[in-house]
Amino acid sequence: MDCKYYIGIDIGSTASKVVVTDNEFLLDSFCMPTGWNSKETAKAIMEKLKEKGFSEDMACAATGYGRICVDYADKNITEITCHGKGAYALFKVNGTVIDIGGQDTKIITLEDGMVKDFLMNDKCAAGTGKFIEVMANRLGCDFDELYALASSGDALSISSMCTVFAESEVISYIGSGEKRENIAAGVIDSVANKVISLAKKHSIKGEVMLTGGLSFTPYFVELMSLKLNKKIHTHPLGRYAGAIGAALSLRPKQSSPIVFD
Repeated sequence: MDCKYYIGIDIGSTASKVVVTDNEFLLDSFCMPTGWNSKETAKAIMEKLKEKGFSEDMACAATGYGRICVDYADKNITEITCHGKGAYALFKVNGTVIDIGGQDTKIITLEDGMVKDFLMNDKCAAGTGKFIEVMANRLGCDFDELYALASSGDALSISSMCTVFAESEVISYIGSGEKRENIAAGVIDSVANKVISLAKKHSIKGEVMLTGGLSFTPYFVELMSLKLNKKIHTHPLGRYAGAIGAALSLRPKQSSPIVFD
């Protein structure tokens, strides 16, 4: 598909990510809340693309939770395929991709730059961004405040595998007068434990790459590295891995790698 612009759209359950490339460079990237209606989000994305001058002579691929709502997309592609392709383009290494989304966590094995195998937890929000959002609301703070509290606390045990029951544990801690920072540390520790448990169930091979919304949170990345006893690679564009993979799927096969730095 030979066009001036190649656009990847990843409509997730909580946030929608968009990247624009040409045949050489990443030209633009932006993110917006998905909201309650993915069709309205898709329309808002197109309006923004028009404002930025990218709507003419373009090809578009959509992925993610709401990909079928992007009615102007030339392709709809599965999340696993796009996240694998995007992660390899960013990190340029094979190994294990851990992608923590709003409502699911994906563990993807890359070999020769391709998805070899994967495991996905999409039956419960525990161990995802949504879990952290629920607990932050319960503690009366936003994400940044939660991480700041957690970094100065001693983690309390939050053992439940269910978000609803885990919230009950948090409420009990609040009622018993436990410090907010200790509860916050317990929340983040719980998410890290659940993600690592899923990764080990799948098996961790080679380098470990973290993508998704939590990949730009230094406290969480450090905690995961300590628990795995292994360096975790991150990238400033890590949350855009799915959208990048979608955009790359549109480019002519003979195209050279996109420059992201």
